[in-house]
Amino acid sequence: MKRAAFLLLSCGLWAQPKPFSVVEATIPEMRAALEQKRVTSRDLVTQYLTRIAMYEDKLHAAITVNPHALDEADVLDRERAAGHIRGPLHGIPVALKDNIQTTNMPTTGGALAFEGFTPPYEATLTKNLRAAGAIIIAKTGLTELANWVAGSPTPMPGNYNAVGGFGMNPYDPRRDPRPATDDGRPAMQTGGSSSGIGTSANFWAANVGSETSGSILSPSNQNMLAAIKPTVGRISRYGVIPITADQDTAGPMAKSVADAAIMLGALESASPDPNDPATRTCTPPANRDYTPHLKRDGLKGARIGIPRAFFYDKFTPPGKTDARGGLNPEQAKVMADAIAVLKAQGADVLDVEIPSVVSKDPAKSFLLWNLCSGATDAKGKDADCSVVLKYGMKRDFNKWLATLGPSAPVKTLTELREWNIAHTKAGAIRFGQSNLDVSDEMDVQADRGRYELDRAKDVLLSATEGIDAALKADHLDALLFPGPSGAAIAAKPGYPTVIVPFGMVPNTPFGPNPFPAGFDPKPQPYGVSFTGTACSEPRLIELAYSFEQATKKRVPPPSAP
Repeated sequence: MKRAAFLLLSCGLWAQPKPFSVVEATIPEMRAALEQKRVTSRDLVTQYLTRIAMYEDKLHAAITVNPHALDEADVLDRERAAGHIRGPLHGIPVALKDNIQTTNMPTTGGALAFEGFTPPYEATLTKNLRAAGAIIIAKTGLTELANWVAGSPTPMPGNYNAVGGFGMNPYDPRRDPRPATDDGRPAMQTGGSSSGIGTSANFWAANVGSETSGSILSPSNQNMLAAIKPTVGRISRYGVIPITADQDTAGPMAKSVADAAIMLGALESASPDPNDPATRTCTPPANRDYTPHLKRDGLKGARIGIPRAFFYDKFTPPGKTDARGGLNPEQAKVMADAIAVLKAQGADVLDVEIPSVVSKDPAKSFLLWNLCSGATDAKGKDADCSVVLKYGMKRDFNKWLATLGPSAPVKTLTELREWNIAHTKAGAIRFGQSNLDVSDEMDVQADRGRYELDRAKDVLLSATEGIDAALKADHLDALLFPGPSGAAIAAKPGYPTVIVPFGMVPNTPFGPNPFPAGFDPKPQPYGVSFTGTACSEPRLIELAYSFEQATKKRVPPPSAP
């Protein structure tokens, strides 16, 4: 018998067990490997740290890497050996956007004034992840202060911050070669203010982003990730640098819907957080477990609405002569294929109208009601836009600073602006700070009436006469949006969306400034989004998972194999 085994080995016919690799591994696969003792948490961290060391210089995915990650892995390995499992993420490395507070690493928001600053308390969601057994391996890059620093006339490019510079898209990590944009930004946009770079490039299992309007959905779309932008309040915002409590939420970004669902349950608190009243909005599922909603037949009998006007087809708002929105031919082909999948999986698919989008009354048109941003929407110039974000930033950023106590580098938004001006030569405000300026000029008391009126209009146009009206009219389970295009209308009422990777489309720059001759832009990812009303995450996960399992279109980026 021994001789036979020797002969099999010598001939290569007795295959040795293949070493476990973190590349494209799912959270369930990691859990199984840990349970079967095929890998340790230390092994997982070591593999991820090796990948970070190999590719970080090219991609700039992280602002900080946890210097104690291996020690934390050892602790969790010892707990596992002793039979103690903390939760569904025991020993699995994940990353947090660097506006989410941690006490073992700095939390900077990408702002130079906060470089090296370690806050005095951890975010509620950070505590929840640790309780679930997660290892916080890194803090990811982001657009500085979640992209509320510089609007017009010189808007800050996506995924740039003064602490870490530009993040690069792993599907094409080259710099933009166009003379008008040769400031180091990527040729392929990374999307939103959260970063999906490291998750897509397999630097960690999943990451937590934050969204005020598109900053989970857009980077997930651009980096071929699945993600859940939850109902506002589903996850506590305590300890997350804010823009406005009206729209801010954290949410999971991962390589699969299952991973995102597992992360969502770990992020959510078992009971409302007294530090965030919005956490009373939704009731967690049993045991905070969303995995029972990972149903392969989740699309069977579902009713899915296709909001054609503006989101799929160009549409001219009332009083305007220029058609807006719509898809280019390549995007339209991707969405036609996606709709065919829905039908093949047993869904009823209906073309629908969102009343506020197709309204002929300019005062009731969602398309004509934008958020006030940048110098062009300063006080006195902001009659036709919503002040909710710029007002909320003044109100909530100052509240957040107050929670930091005497250790805060600055004590008010005004002090931050003054600090930035004093440190301009150090690169504090390379693109200016027009959004901080227009926020700071708001008077939280005197402007409250205007804010309340605008907030009410936001909800009316996005929810009452928007998503809710469309869902109710045809008894729909969800609306299907191309890529992250439904982010803004869902963000204002705080409604959830689940995005799924699906296709690739050409990387064609907007506007009259094409890539130069000889530059071959690589195809960029393009996903599909399922959006519902408040607290509908369980149903959206069913739809998204069923779609994902029927398609399985995610491919890893070629630049970080």
